[in-house]
Amino acid sequence: MTIRLADVEPSPDVFAAVMATGILSIAARDHRYSAISDALGVLATLALLALVVVVVATRALTSWDLRDPDVTPRLFTFVAACAVLDSRLASHRIVLQVLGAVALAAWLALLALTARNMSASPWAALRDRAHGAWELASVGTSGLAIVAAVAARHERRWLWVAAPVWVAALCIYALMTWLILWRAVSERQDRDGFEPDSWILMGGLAIATLAGDSIHALAPAWLAGPVLAVTVVTWVAATLWIPPLILFGLRRISRRPTMLRFAGVWWALVFPLGMYSAASYAMVAGIHQNALLTVSLVFFWDALAAWLIVVIAGLLRLRRGLSSVGAQRDAGRP
Repeated sequence: MTIRLADVEPSPDVFAAVMATGILSIAARDHRYSAISDALGVLATLALLALVVVVVATRALTSWDLRDPDVTPRLFTFVAACAVLDSRLASHRIVLQVLGAVALAAWLALLALTARNMSASPWAALRDRAHGAWELASVGTSGLAIVAAVAARHERRWLWVAAPVWVAALCIYALMTWLILWRAVSERQDRDGFEPDSWILMGGLAIATLAGDSIHALAPAWLAGPVLAVTVVTWVAATLWIPPLILFGLRRISRRPTMLRFAGVWWALVFPLGMYSAASYAMVAGIHQNALLTVSLVFFWDALAAWLIVVIAGLLRLRRGLSSVGAQRDAGRP
């Protein structure tokens, strides 16, 4: 039995695994777990390269409907993956430039496609389809702001790219959150709880916090104050999302235990946990609260445990899926 790459059918948000692994590498570096950070950094790099090969080899771009307003926001996982990995490998100037350029090109293309797709649909239709993964458009934009802020350490002019992109990320977050909450109220989704990708509601604010902190570190005095104020607000808002997300998640699990089976959407839980760890660590210097080091450390270990569970479950499911496809193809041979 042989398995061909063409048998694999990646989803538009397939790069979420790279996002989750990359941010865990950054959080591990924050807490000086060098071995864990390096190992995760290597895995994230290899995963990005492997997934690009899979997407190209399977011609996934031609199978994804780029006119669907539910597809293009999820493709921002590629932008976020490049941005997170770029931040992790920022000490390598060439890597910073190449990944930054790729992230920028993908962001511009996806932003145009998403704006076109959403403008072609009435608000009620967008509300009926909105879900947590749509926040990935904001996540990818904040990631690009972080890349620009990192580049500003070498060339100051990039700060004036980072700041407006960060503001754009916050505006996109506000729009997507409004649509998601409108749907939740309209359909009374709280009866069953939220899907795992609803955690991106928290993750979108956590990465905006990290972006704001990166900009604040380089901003002139007249800009630093407002940036810090907004950054504190995004971190507090991200924190306030955590209790209801846990509550609704447990409620959904109690009513639908089968949802604990592995699905790619679970990466959407791992990434926000890791990002909240990194954002809380960044806030220590901003608001001078050393207690946040403990908060960051707790969320890092929670995120790492979730990462291990999702990886193992994903590999087992992939093995079963590929074996099934290969067996069906072999059975069809004369």
